[in-house]
Amino acid sequence: MKKARAIPYTNWAASSLWSLESKTICVLLFALAILGIGDGLIVLSNFGSTPWTVLSQGIALQSGIGIGWASFFISVVVMLAWLPLKLRFGLGTLLNIIMIAFFLDITTKILPEPTALLSRMTFGIIGIFLYGLGTALYLTCHLGAGPRDGLMVGICQRFHLKVGFVRTGIEISVCLFGFFLGGIVGIGTLIFAAGIGWIVQGCLELITRFSHSLNEKHKF
Repeated sequence: MKKARAIPYTNWAASSLWSLESKTICVLLFALAILGIGDGLIVLSNFGSTPWTVLSQGIALQSGIGIGWASFFISVVVMLAWLPLKLRFGLGTLLNIIMIAFFLDITTKILPEPTALLSRMTFGIIGIFLYGLGTALYLTCHLGAGPRDGLMVGICQRFHLKVGFVRTGIEISVCLFGFFLGGIVGIGTLIFAAGIGWIVQGCLELITRFSHSLNEKHKF
C-alpha cells in the first residue's frame, strides 16, 4: 500500500517551488501571517519562549554572540541537515523568514502585554493554536518550508513517520539542549514543545479533509 504523504497535496498546492500562482500565494501569505501573529501572542503571554528560542539563548550565553546571530547560526546548521534528506528551499522558505518576523513584530507592538493570569493564558493558548494552524497551512502550499519546519518534513518523508511524533521529538530535544546550555524554560515552553506537533498534525488532517471536500464539489 502506498504511504501517505507527510504534507498532503491540496487544490492550492504550487506546481513548483518558485511558482507564482495567485491562489497559492494568497494562502501562503495568509498562513504565514497567522503564524507570525501566533508567535507574537506566545511572546506576549510571557510563559516562556519557544524551544528554538531557548536554544538560541543557550548558544548566545555560551558563545558570547547575540541571540539573533545564534538563531541565524542554528538556521544555517539546520539547513545543512536538509542535504541528506534531499530537501530544497523555495519561495515559501524566503517568505517564511520575512513574513513571520514582520507579523511577530507588529503583533508585539500593537497589542498590549496582558498582566492578568487569565489574559496571559488566553494569549498563550490562542497563540499556540494559530502557530500550529499557520504552520500546517503554509506547508500545504508546497513552496518550500522554513529551516526548522523543513527538518521536520524531511524526517517525516524519509522515515515515513507522523508529524506529531517527529515535531514533538525535535521540540523536546531542542528544549533540553537549550536548557542545558543556559536557556530559560517556562511552562509555556514545555506546553509548546509537547503540544505543537500534534496541533500541526491535527490541522493537516483537517486541511486535507477540507481540500478533498472542495475537490468533490468541483466534480459536480
